[in-house]
Amino acid sequence: MEVWRGLLVLLGLYLMMIGMQGRRSEARLVENFYRSSCPNVQAIVKQAVSTKLSQTPITIPGTLRLFFHDCFIEGCDASIMIHSPNGDAEKDYSDNLSLAGDGFDTVVKAKQAVEAQCPGVVSCADILALAARDVVVLAGGPAFNVELGRRDGLVSKASRVPGNLPEPFFNLKQLNTMFAKHNLSQTDVIALSGAHTLGLSHCSRFANRLYSFSNASAVDPSLDPGYAKQLMSGCPRDVDNLVHLDPQTPDTFDNAYYQNLLAGKGLLTSDEVLFSDSASKPTVIDFAKNPGNFNGAFIAAMRKLGRVGVKTGNQGEIRKDCAAFNNDHGDS
Repeated sequence: MEVWRGLLVLLGLYLMMIGMQGRRSEARLVENFYRSSCPNVQAIVKQAVSTKLSQTPITIPGTLRLFFHDCFIEGCDASIMIHSPNGDAEKDYSDNLSLAGDGFDTVVKAKQAVEAQCPGVVSCADILALAARDVVVLAGGPAFNVELGRRDGLVSKASRVPGNLPEPFFNLKQLNTMFAKHNLSQTDVIALSGAHTLGLSHCSRFANRLYSFSNASAVDPSLDPGYAKQLMSGCPRDVDNLVHLDPQTPDTFDNAYYQNLLAGKGLLTSDEVLFSDSASKPTVIDFAKNPGNFNGAFIAAMRKLGRVGVKTGNQGEIRKDCAAFNNDHGDS
């Protein structure tokens, strides 16, 4: 009997060790990851972001969009930051060429500030995630805690981008399908689209809605007529200017984006479909009427987005320079 008890104890210890190894291999992000190694990291990043914002307002939408584009390709691993002398890194793909340089510079400046106090400790991926939260708050949006512990990726290829970023002409099904690949729900799609309350769009991204919508109507009939005329004034035919995504409060993070959708003032087709499709319309109406519901859904969606494809533990590296892999082992 004593022998069997001993064997059972050993078996229990073995299973416990296997379980611990499994948990280690499936490392999770945690909010206090740098509690001991760089306790002031959040304050350092926030100060760097605030300083950058005082220099240019493009810091806000530029940094937030950079985070989205990074996480959708290779996961949230700062692969979007890599500069390739051959022009074949992730940032070099056509859909990423419009990313604002000020977004990249925000992360670079924040990384330099962090390195000065905590060298070789904090990843560029975590700095980007913190900066994305900070610009939302600085624009008047909700504050929220950011999970940390990401490591920087070792792959950045333009060839990985095609088909993996949402397009301005997408319908709801296409949006849902793409986001679902990253464990993001339809509510997450609608909430994250609310980031279009900030920033600018090139006229070429929606010109078809003004000049060549269909044989029956050159102008998309779902557009408010007055808004359509306003857009035509800012976007003459074949002129690729920039216009605000949110004509109401373009520099403030609020729920005006959803109010605009109700009023026929959704700029991109992928915006307008959120209201025109009966499956998503109730959520849009809710967010338009209840800013608290939108803020809560946006926070939840941002935290889920921040977990997409993360590298943790011994995966990846902690880059010294966000624009370059530490050694030649990186793949760009």
